[in-house]
Amino acid sequence: MFTPEGPTVRELATQALSSVERGYDLLAPKFDRTPFRTPAPVLDAVRDALGAMGPVDDGLDLCCGTGAGARVLTAVCRRSVTGVDLSDGMLTVARSAYGQATAAVSRNGDTPTPRWVRADARALPFGRAFDLVVSFGAFGHFLPREWPGLFAGVRRVLRPGGRFVFPLPAPAPPGSPLYWSLLAFDVAMRVRNLLWRPPFVMYYRPFRLGSVREELTRAGFTVRLVALPALGRRPDGTPRCRMVVAQA
Repeated sequence: MFTPEGPTVRELATQALSSVERGYDLLAPKFDRTPFRTPAPVLDAVRDALGAMGPVDDGLDLCCGTGAGARVLTAVCRRSVTGVDLSDGMLTVARSAYGQATAAVSRNGDTPTPRWVRADARALPFGRAFDLVVSFGAFGHFLPREWPGLFAGVRRVLRPGGRFVFPLPAPAPPGSPLYWSLLAFDVAMRVRNLLWRPPFVMYYRPFRLGSVREELTRAGFTVRLVALPALGRRPDGTPRCRMVVAQA
């Protein structure tokens, strides 16, 4: 699962016994060489689906990590791109890696140059500044009881008619290897958090479409789903991954 340049087992164990913020500070230099980074096909599929909806002015990548999602936003945003994350370490990598990759293009004014802001996603330090908010692979860090505040905060930073967008894979079929792997991970994490402080919140299974859609609606969003056919279909013909589009 990991490249030789990725984190060692000892480094992963140290991260797992830290807080979420400290853990990602430690992991940041090697994060992009782990399977935790959102795969390029998912980013590309979301980018293409957003592109079909037309350009927007200002975009925010919620829990941006090392900046992978900013590449989606720079493809569809005409004016500004902002990444927000709690981890200084992840933001440092984003500033360095993304700046090096886009400096030449940005000087020509062909794409927005991202700005990176350290903040808690549950207390966003913005007004109604964005037409689009995206997020990739971060929702496992929020307990279900935190969803109402998280979604309400996203809605507060969106202009009227703005969209909150994120990919949501179909749940693993019961009894499949992936199902048991995710279940084992979540159980292990719960045991770890019962026995060790500070807690490290990361659970894969609770973030399910039905519950999420209900909470988004309560927060004032109108929710629809967009299939991402480039990511394939399950044996029953349903998409392996959908894009949730919640409009303010």
